[in-house]
Amino acid sequence: MLALLLTKYTLLYTTVLMLVALGGMFSERSGIINIALEGIMVIGGLAGVLAAKFLPMTPALMVPVAILIAGLAGLIYALLLGFASINLKADQTIGGTALNLMATAIAMVIAKRVNNGGAAKLPLNKEPLLFSIGGLEMSVFIPIGLVLLLLAYFILYKTRLGLRLRSCGEHPQAADSVGINVYHMRYIGVMFSGFLGGIGGMAYIMPANPEWNFEQGVTGMGFLALAVMIFGQWKPFRIALAAIFFSLFRALANIADSFPLLKDLNWPKEIYNMMPFIASMIVLALTSKKSRAPKAEGVPYDKGMR
Repeated sequence: MLALLLTKYTLLYTTVLMLVALGGMFSERSGIINIALEGIMVIGGLAGVLAAKFLPMTPALMVPVAILIAGLAGLIYALLLGFASINLKADQTIGGTALNLMATAIAMVIAKRVNNGGAAKLPLNKEPLLFSIGGLEMSVFIPIGLVLLLLAYFILYKTRLGLRLRSCGEHPQAADSVGINVYHMRYIGVMFSGFLGGIGGMAYIMPANPEWNFEQGVTGMGFLALAVMIFGQWKPFRIALAAIFFSLFRALANIADSFPLLKDLNWPKEIYNMMPFIASMIVLALTSKKSRAPKAEGVPYDKGMR
């Protein structure tokens, strides 16, 4: 039973972290640092929750439509980062931080409006998003995540679009010299990032919770996804493995009360919630010197410079 619980939560968190980190990968491979993943997850999760709550559809139709809406909401919100970073050439870290703060505020206002001025909590109907295999309850986002992982690898390494995207993150001047529109490709990278981040937000909020308080955003999962992306060296399959590693720590918080050895320690649940973030700091401190980020990430592109 404990093994099933650990597997269930590990798979759930792995899918969330992997999807959001893959989104960050596309953005940073194009040259845009996406600190706004946390905010994109909040907006995508909120849109998915509202779509599932108010769309008059059968569950079989509601699930894909709500997931699509979550992805599109994240995409639209990510365009704000794209406009600030690409057109206005604003500092990408500051812009992403501002979007994180604004997303939580937007979600709180909308959630309270839906509750007629009450708390920012929204009830969730997670049943259409769950299915069982061999007694193991799983989220529909797990197979979706596997498909998107393979698709992300194919796009990045097997298509002309992926080659152009990577070239804009490594040497945009060289890419421009052979006719690649750097601004256009960076927008595409940001849009991929927003779409996957929005789906990741819904995947985190809905399948495991009977309700969600939007005052807490997504409890730092967007920032943890950044660590997963860096630890995964901006490569899809390495990102998936890094997501599994951090998800094991995150899953401990959900089974601590049921696992005898952990229960006997009498540690507060907050300790287990901190573990993946502590692990991320230790891992990044040990591996940061070997990290090879895209050379041009975070550098606004000026067409007039060579």
